[in-house]
Order: sequence, then structure tokens, then C-alpha cells
Amino acid sequence: MLPEEAIIILVGVLLAITVGAAAEYYKQLRKAKREYEKARMAVEDIIISFNRQFKQEADRLELVAYKVEAVSSKSEKALQKVEDSNERVLGLEKKVNTAVEDKEKLLMKLDEIDGKARDLVTSQETLAARLSAIEEQAQHPALMQEAKIDAVIPIKREKALAPLTKTELSVLEMLSLEGSKTAPEIKNKIRLSREHTARLMKKLYEDGYLERETGKIPFKYSVKKEMEKLLRKSESEPKQSN
Repeated sequence: MLPEEAIIILVGVLLAITVGAAAEYYKQLRKAKREYEKARMAVEDIIISFNRQFKQEADRLELVAYKVEAVSSKSEKALQKVEDSNERVLGLEKKVNTAVEDKEKLLMKLDEIDGKARDLVTSQETLAARLSAIEEQAQHPALMQEAKIDAVIPIKREKALAPLTKTELSVLEMLSLEGSKTAPEIKNKIRLSREHTARLMKKLYEDGYLERETGKIPFKYSVKKEMEKLLRKSESEPKQSN
């Protein structure tokens, strides 16, 4: 057996080796802990940086989604505007077709209006002649008092023929012989102006020498029956004197 001292020494050596090994292990453990802390901090930095980038990308995606939604809304509005424009175009097309269909009717109405305008011009000319005759009669009040339009009372010969001029008497004789005539036809016979002839015929009519047909324009004038009798008497008197 080994001596007791050798055992003690051996135990001391083993204990020293154990203590040295434990110290070395503890040293390595502290070093590993420091490395772990560094690694943990580095990982945390990486995670924080990743979270920041992820949040930025999420914000970008949200902005893109908002823009896409806005574009989609604008597209819907644009489509609605296109549909509204199509409806307006269809309405305008219908109106144009209606206008084309009414073109002939409008032309016919224009022709009718043109005819009425011509009749109106003729009526205005007739009215002007009547006004001229009234003005002329207004200058001879005595004749106006004796004048009777379409008088029922028979005309006396001396009152009927005395106020007449040669031209008026010749017009009455012509109408008595040739029958009723219009003012333009009489104008060609007596060779006076249109205005003078119109005034003359109006005066003879309003003085009660003539009758007038108003169914058509220009009016037709004819000698009253009782006036024809007076004219025949005036024509027969010179023959008896001879």
C-alpha cells in the first residue's frame, strides 16, 4: 500500500486539478455568456430593423391599395359618364330624326305663311286706297253727309249726276255697258294711276253709286240698278233733243 503521505499528496494534486478545471470552466462559461449577450443584442437589432422595414412595406401596400380603390372609383364614374353621354346622343339622334321628318311640314307651313303674307300685302294696299278715299271725303264734308253706303233709299237723278266729274261719269257708263270690273281693269281703261283709280272707286262706292263684291281680292265693282236707269235716261235725253 502507498504511504499515507503519498495519498495526501495525490488527493491534493487531484483537488488542485479539479479546482483549476472548475476555474477554467467558469471562465469559459462567462465568455460564452458574453458571446450570447452580444448575439442576442445583434438578433434584437436585426428583428427591430426587420420590423421597421415590414411596417414601411405595409404602409406602402396600404397606400397602393388606397390608390387602386380611388382609380377604381374614378373608372366607375367614367363609365357612368360614358353611359350618360350615350343616352344623350340617343336622345339627340331621336330629335334630329324628328326634325328631319318635320322638314316637309315646316316647308309647307312656310309656303302657307308666304301666301298669307302676299294676301296681307294686297289687303294693305286695299286699305291704303280706302284711307285715301276717306281722307278725300273728309275734305268735302257736304258730300259725306249726302253719301249713303249701300243706301236703300233710291238715288234721285239730279242729286246723283250733279256732283260727278267727267271721269266718274265715264266710269259709271263703262260699268253700265260692260258689266262689273276690278280696280286694276278699270285703271287700264281710264289710264289713271293705281292709287288714283282706287280712290275714285272707293268714292263712287261710298257715295252710293256702285255695289262691291268682297268675296275675292281685288274687289269687283258694278253699277247699282237704279243708277243704271238714271244713266239710260241721261243717254236718251240728248237723242230726244236732237
